[in-house]
Amino acid sequence: MKTIIKGGRVIDPASSTDAVKDVLFEDGIIVKVEENISEAAENVIDASGCLVCPGLIDLHVHLREPGFEHKETIRTGARAAARGGFTTICCMPNTKPVVDCVDMVDYIVEKSKEVTDINILPIAAITANQEGEYITDFEQLKAHGAVAVSEDGKSVMNARVARQAMRLAAIVDIPVFAHCEDKNLAARGVMNAGERARELGLYGIMNAVEDVIVARDILLAKNTGARLHLCHCSTKDSVAMVEQAKKEGLDVTAEVTPHHFTLTEEAITSDDANFKMNPPLRKQEDVDALIEGLKSGIMDCISTDHAPHHATEKERPFAEAPFGITGLETAVSLTITELVDKGVLTPMQMVERMSYNPAKVLRSDKGTLLPGRAADITIINPDEEYVIDSSKFASLGKNTPFNGKKVKGKVVYTISGGKTVYSYRPGFECIVDKDVPKLY
Repeated sequence: MKTIIKGGRVIDPASSTDAVKDVLFEDGIIVKVEENISEAAENVIDASGCLVCPGLIDLHVHLREPGFEHKETIRTGARAAARGGFTTICCMPNTKPVVDCVDMVDYIVEKSKEVTDINILPIAAITANQEGEYITDFEQLKAHGAVAVSEDGKSVMNARVARQAMRLAAIVDIPVFAHCEDKNLAARGVMNAGERARELGLYGIMNAVEDVIVARDILLAKNTGARLHLCHCSTKDSVAMVEQAKKEGLDVTAEVTPHHFTLTEEAITSDDANFKMNPPLRKQEDVDALIEGLKSGIMDCISTDHAPHHATEKERPFAEAPFGITGLETAVSLTITELVDKGVLTPMQMVERMSYNPAKVLRSDKGTLLPGRAADITIINPDEEYVIDSSKFASLGKNTPFNGKKVKGKVVYTISGGKTVYSYRPGFECIVDKDVPKLY
């Protein structure tokens, strides 16, 4: 079946395209991107007034399955991704059991094929059961489909083990995704260390909790030649260290989440655990540095750190509730509202941070609309305003600090491998998982 997307503003960093054009794809492959394509097609999508860009890629998602299906499943996480405009997501290994062996990687790969047409790429653990001691078999994990290794949710605290893991990752040529947190410094902290934490009577997490491990891991990457990707950076010094690493020519990339470039610790005004995440919401000076890092290109990617929890878990007191918020279904609107609409990022830069650059981190041929590539396409109406309503999330997790926030920018089509997995028009939404439509 031929499909033509007509009259949209095509944004493709790979070809430096930013123009009103048509996109023709057939059998899951992009055929041409030109003005006024006149070929007959079985399906025509009117994209007038919309951005047409490569399918969005999220490097940092928690799908919870197996072991925590009350929080999220691969199926429901894929639905949330489709609704958020993501055609490719990378899922972290801190499940139960941990994704630390080929059987678990195979499970993620096969279950994903069974339930969704979006691309779900497993990230494997650095150490067995994420206990920080015995390094997993990176070569076999990569051979079975793991696209990176990570201890996300914690750091490999033993520097000797961390160095050895990076050395092996460099040999295998698989990237290391680092969650930077010195657990000894973090202690019992639950929010940013500062005046607000004292006012609320909560233990704080100082910037150094992150910065110490960022510095260590950059130095270890320099020592070993590993490809290092720093997850959910939240401090001004993290940005400065990434900038220095790039000046030295190191293969270091970094991501920022929408909540970290949108909110500060001042947003926490009550005992509401929907504002509890790790790393925590920081000070305005940190937010400013993150935004400037995204603008300048020091920070490569926008990732969500989508971390769904059951409602009863987030109803606990702030000090007792788990860390994390959902992010897949709010990332586009928050990025447009807070960065694009305010002139911080151009639409081209937004697509770079949310598709093209994440593809480069993975060394993937996705993240582009070049002819011959997979028809992974996201269509966004950048002008549509709406109010975030977590009760309508496709994710099982409704835990977000943005419920009730008025935003701008709405995903109207998500197309993965030429298949429409999400479509929207006012009053009607449809998510399709493995050819089974679910109406909202």
